[in-house]
Amino acid sequence: MRGPQGETFKAPKIRTRKDGAAIPLDETDKKLLNLMQGRFPLERRPFARVAELAEVPEGEVLSRVQHLIDHRIIRQVTPIFDTRALGYGSMLVAAKVDPEYPHRAAKFINSHPGVTHNYLRNHDFNLWFTLAVERDSKLGMDGTLEVIARETGAESIRQLPTLKLFKIRMDLEMEKGTDALSAAAEAKEPLELDPIDVTEEDVALIRATQGDMPIVPEPYAAAAERLGLSQEVVLARLESLRERGGLRRVAAILYHRRAGFSANGMGVWAVPDDQILETGKRMAAFRGISHCYQRPTYADWPYSVFTMAHGRSKEECDAILDSIAADTGIEERATLYSSTEFKKIRMLYFLDDFASWEREHGGV
Repeated sequence: MRGPQGETFKAPKIRTRKDGAAIPLDETDKKLLNLMQGRFPLERRPFARVAELAEVPEGEVLSRVQHLIDHRIIRQVTPIFDTRALGYGSMLVAAKVDPEYPHRAAKFINSHPGVTHNYLRNHDFNLWFTLAVERDSKLGMDGTLEVIARETGAESIRQLPTLKLFKIRMDLEMEKGTDALSAAAEAKEPLELDPIDVTEEDVALIRATQGDMPIVPEPYAAAAERLGLSQEVVLARLESLRERGGLRRVAAILYHRRAGFSANGMGVWAVPDDQILETGKRMAAFRGISHCYQRPTYADWPYSVFTMAHGRSKEECDAILDSIAADTGIEERATLYSSTEFKKIRMLYFLDDFASWEREHGGV
């Protein structure tokens, strides 16, 4: 992939079934995976801080993390930027495509650089994907979906934008069991979704730091050298971006199945309008829920709150969602399980791939 100034970026890897099932992990691996997902700091030597928390030497952390990457437990260690905060339009989309050949539609949908997740799910609307478009997109969201509908032969496409964001944090609990995943924690206020002011310095910083982070004692050194800045300035700018909402965190992203989490269930809930705020906050507080949103309803789709549950089995996902039902009293609900993962990547920002796709497929 190339940026507007011709920079070359490593394309994200897309997982296929060859990644296989879970592999054994010892207790230190599990502790490191929890720390790398949730407490990886913005510091010059972040692996040293992880080592301190794990009570093992820094060198062992580096070797173990590299081993977990090589054996496809960790997909990548990377900054996680907020798509909407950076000015991109984004939404979840459900498409009803030919159930006999859904992979044909998925292949075209996956060609769009703003599609980061694409799953086959057990519903008449069988393809569920996330789509992002640039702020200055010539097609826009509607025009992009018109192209997708035309090229895939989709019978229907349903737009499911985020109306309220209660949670977006993909941490897999590696050390504890189902009880921990099913337990509710403190409910928090929903997150704001407004775009921030993105400066030219921010854009340069994002281009230099996005993608795979090197597993070395000072992983920000390479980006600092590319930018002609000190590591301290790079870290200060990342911290500024984090404080403004453009950077969520830096973290390890895992291959779910290889890490032992073989199931994910999208729990959808028909929550009365006057209960959505409080109920959404309570649902988001469950440890086994990675994403929680309010989305629009339709005449044939009464579900206003979406929760993504991740478990080591379908039964564990069911236990998480059953606990939420017991806690909130919401009875009208459904669970959509994914049977095939067609695409799952981190998006790369401020590249020319978006404009190239629109020129090729939209003629603009």
